[in-house]
Amino acid sequence: MTRSTTSRVRVGIGGWVFEPWRGSFYPPGLAQSRELQYASRRLTSIEINGTYYGTQKPASFARWRDETPEDFVFALKGPRFATNRRVLAEAGPSIEKFLASGIVELKGKLGPINWQFPPTKTFDPDDFDAFLALLPSEYEGHALRHAVEVRHESFATPEFIDLLRRYGVAAVIADKAGTPQLHDVTAPFVYVRLQSAQESLELGYAPAELDAWAARARAWAAGKEPDGARRLAAPLPRPPKQRDVFIYMINGFKPKAPAAAMALMERLS
Repeated sequence: MTRSTTSRVRVGIGGWVFEPWRGSFYPPGLAQSRELQYASRRLTSIEINGTYYGTQKPASFARWRDETPEDFVFALKGPRFATNRRVLAEAGPSIEKFLASGIVELKGKLGPINWQFPPTKTFDPDDFDAFLALLPSEYEGHALRHAVEVRHESFATPEFIDLLRRYGVAAVIADKAGTPQLHDVTAPFVYVRLQSAQESLELGYAPAELDAWAARARAWAAGKEPDGARRLAAPLPRPPKQRDVFIYMINGFKPKAPAAAMALMERLS
């Protein structure tokens, strides 16, 4: 499997420790300690989930950095302690603790941070504005990129899109039923989490669906908007000539995630 993909597009999965992948994605007998090494040589990015549930150690980030290829990039999920709260304006200490936990040990492999909100969290413009103001653009000399994953329909409004653009924060694009479809580009990069893989399909997604996501990725990477994109606000007046694009196969039927990711990479190669 070639690792080459369209310039600036990275494709991966959520995490790398998942028992059903052993013997299907991972070769039989592969030591668990070598699973990240194996996955990172067949994908171009992985979203780390453990950072959402608890504080990791600097040594862990350094080890993950050293076990992966030079051109590999990790996305991180921001801690739930910052996003699962009634008053987002009070998240500052949780955000600072996360940033100080050693994420900069990833060095050049530090990719975007996904701040995921619970499905019950509704859009409060003032409080969300206060939260976005807490997200720094750099930390200890390392540039930071932020995305927010909102899952309540109240966010499907032009006001939310305008707010994200003001801070240069991406709205996570998802394909899961029941979540808002936010395809407006609001940041210098695009962050996609695909969560509708089906057990009955060989690759989790139908070939035509993978073709469509590949076409969208090429358009975003070229600084364009995909054909038929669902927009809530006007397109950017001066779009960039190119963007980084991150696409993760997350769940639905999770055992198919690696196969779906590699099939998408083949279409982009």
